[in-house]
This record gives sequence, structure tokens and C-alpha cells, in this order.
Amino acid sequence: MALKATIEDGIKKAMLAKDADRLRALRAIKSLILLEETKEGKAAAITEADELSLLMKAAKQRKDSIDIFTQQNRNDLAEKEIVELKVIEEFLPKQLNEAEIIEALNEIIARVGASKPADMGKVMGVATKEFAGKADGKLVAQLVKQLLNN
Repeated sequence: MALKATIEDGIKKAMLAKDADRLRALRAIKSLILLEETKEGKAAAITEADELSLLMKAAKQRKDSIDIFTQQNRNDLAEKEIVELKVIEEFLPKQLNEAEIIEALNEIIARVGASKPADMGKVMGVATKEFAGKADGKLVAQLVKQLLNN
């Protein structure tokens, strides 16, 4: 629940500062949290893992929108999405760079005993859990393929 309280505090500060872009992004995050909390069949409060998952999903949606708007020469809309993405990324854990991911993947590959491309599923299963919120899944999959093909 710490994220919800942090977001609500950020909304108040953005209102006082009259920062419309930040306010819009924070309200979008709060909306996601409220939807998740009131989802049918949800008995308990959302966990930190759920919060992380929501933020990652929101960030991915913004990245996809930025790509689409840029392709369609709608830079005005892309700029709004970029601002929202920056606000969302403030609440995500620090992203690993490619060198850090490769180093960790080599350790995972050695740990699970993977040696050929057919072992990609074993490696990705462990990597997905370890890199949750810290690295883009597409990049991890691409690097696993490269490492197992060599």
C-alpha cells in the first residue's frame, strides 16, 4: 500500500504546483491501483508485486504508444506519453543495463545447466523472476537467444 500513499501525496504536490502533466500521470497510476483493488474476486489488498506489475504494464503501454505516435508523426501526443512514462519510471526499480543483464544471464545459464537453444525456456523461467521490473523482457529473451546460440 506504500505506493498508493506515495501516489496520493504526489497528486497533492502536483496540484499545488499546478503541474498538469505530472498530475495526469499520477492520476493514471492511482486509477490502475484502484481498479486492481476493486477487481472482482480480489479478497486482500494488492501486494508490492502487484503494484510493480501494474507499473510495468503502464510503462509498456506508454512505450508502445510513443512508438505508434512517432511512426504517425504525432509528436504532440508522443510528448505527452513521454512525460507520463518518465513519471511512471520514477516508481519502478532501477533498470539494469545490457552488460549487467548479460552477466546475470551467464550466471543463470550456468546454474540451470543450459547449453543449447532448446534450453531457452529453463533460462527464461528463472530470468523472468529475477529480472521482474528491472529489465525489459524482450531484451532479456533476445540476449538469452544470443548467449545460447554461441
